[in-house]
Amino acid sequence: MISSTDFRTGLTIEIDNSVWQIVEFQHVKPGKGAAFVRTKMKNVETGAVVERTFNPNEKMPPAHLDTRNMQYLYEADGMYTFMDLESYEQIELSKDQLGDALNYLKEEMEVSVQSFKSRIIGVNLPNAVVLQVTECEPSVKGNTATGATKMATVETGYQVKVPLFVNEGDKLRIDTRTGAYIERA
Repeated sequence: MISSTDFRTGLTIEIDNSVWQIVEFQHVKPGKGAAFVRTKMKNVETGAVVERTFNPNEKMPPAHLDTRNMQYLYEADGMYTFMDLESYEQIELSKDQLGDALNYLKEEMEVSVQSFKSRIIGVNLPNAVVLQVTECEPSVKGNTATGATKMATVETGYQVKVPLFVNEGDKLRIDTRTGAYIERA
């Protein structure tokens, strides 16, 4: 059991048979009354973020997440197939289970799949991926002095804001946490 006074950012706990990850926490000791712990928690399965306060003597069970390295193989009929890199076992995930990861997922990419009590709850991507631009407006000579941006569509169908000098066919490094353009690769 984990005491609420031991909360740290990134810690996963189990509340009402759901997995919650601590996003922010703050130990509060008011002048009057008992101390408490104010937290901002994210439901790992749904992505919902809630704020909750805990008494300092409250205890929560830790959530033991199983993480397996897998490789994305292909998509068929709205189901995405992944292969375990150790056992070669294949699993299928739906669009709902993948969420925003679909924006960056391309064939043969290695990801880590998290499960809780044999139930898959999410896919962790690398912090940055390299994707090729399939559509964007052509750049105009002399228009690069400003910090202006334009929209570009990459090979997965995701649209990202890029500087004006980026052209169709360029490979871009994109941050999977924020969805922002980092640099040309």
